[in-house]
Amino acid sequence: MELLDKLNWRYAAKAMNGEKVAEDKVERILEAARLAPTSSGLQPFEIIVVKNQDIKEQIRPVAWNQSMITDCSHLLVFAAWDTYTEDRINYMFDLTNEIRGFKNEGWENYRKMLLDSYPQKDEEENFNHAAKQAYIAFSQAIAAAAFEEVDATPIEGFDPSAVDKILGLREKGLRSAVLLPLGYRNESEDWLVNLVKVRKPMKDLVTVIE
Repeated sequence: MELLDKLNWRYAAKAMNGEKVAEDKVERILEAARLAPTSSGLQPFEIIVVKNQDIKEQIRPVAWNQSMITDCSHLLVFAAWDTYTEDRINYMFDLTNEIRGFKNEGWENYRKMLLDSYPQKDEEENFNHAAKQAYIAFSQAIAAAAFEEVDATPIEGFDPSAVDKILGLREKGLRSAVLLPLGYRNESEDWLVNLVKVRKPMKDLVTVIE
């Protein structure tokens, strides 16, 4: 129930007050994102944590001038791989073998299947797949932020190419997928703060097939 209470507390804050979020809270939010499930366990994304105010000021104009970009404490940029490569796939499989301390034939066959599939696909198709994986971690970060009573506002309204340029993401083989400012709501400036949360009733959302 505690998690549901926190999720009912959260909303997409439209104004933040500039108060800093404690680093231990941010670390737990990032850890929740790190622990998120992803397709084949590849984690095909990185999270850029922007604390630098000058960088946030550069990003704001290319993010529809949304004030949360500059008034947040930490701006998380979820950046997906621009494509799948043999090196990227092998890195995760090798890491798994190293941590678990053994090799498994079925696991190695699965590696070969991915190597024979993903790198040959269109780069845009691969990026879209990777971005979906980033969104899983993004969603888990939102829930973790709510648990920490930290406001987190999902932002898709931005120019990805411009953000990529500001952060030098393309040179790293990354493309920005979605932004998540972390901070605290400015109750005196946020028109949304006191409005009732509206969601579909369960009967309109969930179909049970028995």
